[in-house]
Amino acid sequence: MKHKAKGFNTKLIHSGGPKDALGSVTTPIYQTSTFSFKDADDGAACFAGESNGFIYTRIGNPTIRDLELAIADLEHGYDGIGCSSGMGAVSTVYMAYLGAGKHIVSHNAIYGPARGIIEGAFARFGVESTYVDTTDLEQVKAAIRPNTALIYLETPANPTIGISDIPAIVEIAHKNNIPVCVDNTFCSPYLQNPLDMGADIVLHSLTKFLNGHADIVGGIIVTRTVEHYKKLRPMMVTMGCNMDPNQAFLVRRGLKTLGIRIDRAQENSIKVADYLEKHPKIAWIMYPGLKSHPQHELGKKLMRGPGAMISFGLKGGLDAGKTLMDNVQLCVLAVSLGGIETLIQHPASMTHSKLSAEAKKAGGITDDLVRLSIGIEDVEDIIADLEQALEKI
Repeated sequence: MKHKAKGFNTKLIHSGGPKDALGSVTTPIYQTSTFSFKDADDGAACFAGESNGFIYTRIGNPTIRDLELAIADLEHGYDGIGCSSGMGAVSTVYMAYLGAGKHIVSHNAIYGPARGIIEGAFARFGVESTYVDTTDLEQVKAAIRPNTALIYLETPANPTIGISDIPAIVEIAHKNNIPVCVDNTFCSPYLQNPLDMGADIVLHSLTKFLNGHADIVGGIIVTRTVEHYKKLRPMMVTMGCNMDPNQAFLVRRGLKTLGIRIDRAQENSIKVADYLEKHPKIAWIMYPGLKSHPQHELGKKLMRGPGAMISFGLKGGLDAGKTLMDNVQLCVLAVSLGGIETLIQHPASMTHSKLSAEAKKAGGITDDLVRLSIGIEDVEDIIADLEQALEKI
């Protein structure tokens, strides 16, 4: 059900598939592997290939379908494809568009496993890749080859928080008949809609802001057109990386509070970033809401808010960062992001540890880089925790 005329928070609650036949306010968990075929109107049995309903949960399920339609509505896309994890979504896109002799252009600071699988598994089968700073349009242009089959962006980038000009990159790509996929996890559709800027595919790790409660893993792909949907959906089904109905149910529940959660986390983030920028032990900070961010104005153009992700470095380098993370008490030392709790982590030794030293250096993933995902706690408590930990450096 489309609700294009409704406000975002209204759509969060009311978008999705058809209402449950028994009147349940929330779509139930359809915990089943298979579905019986309905009889045709003339009493004859419907057989596989003749039914428009659900057949097998790997192919589709009412609980998952409700979530797919809801997020497709929020992203202003044609349709959604639920996956078992964020990497399931990434791998589905890669498998659909890449192959032997094909080439991908991507940001040099994307999520570590999203790069690692290309340079490891896909490279074994003849896929070529070029990683550049996609905040620099000239580097994007220079990276394109005759065999480039996909441009894959993550903006803001993980973990450097660099912002890429989606419309400008789309224009470059489409002149060369190259599709563009944007990982929109850091912003969520509440703050950014890449499909409205011309991107062909958008994906999310549902584990993060869309679910928001650190209790599931999941991913989703949304396409701008039916053509891309028909290319991606069969690939997901064939690979078997569909969501579990329980995952979908929990994400759909968490999704309903996305707006108010991000509003609170973003409000906190602005205050935390301002505090850190002024702290004498902070060497540098990257947050789109600060005027010191190199793409501050571009961020205001593309995004409806600066978000809740902050990266910074300490003047004492890696040792100072270890001391900070060893001494926080409220902030949780853990990977992931986008939950109700504030998380702190060291990308070079955690999420991006599998990248080579050269790749980390090229991507700006320095040993002193600390990444914060700001939660919805009382901001005074977050700042107080950082303050007491910084005092020990």
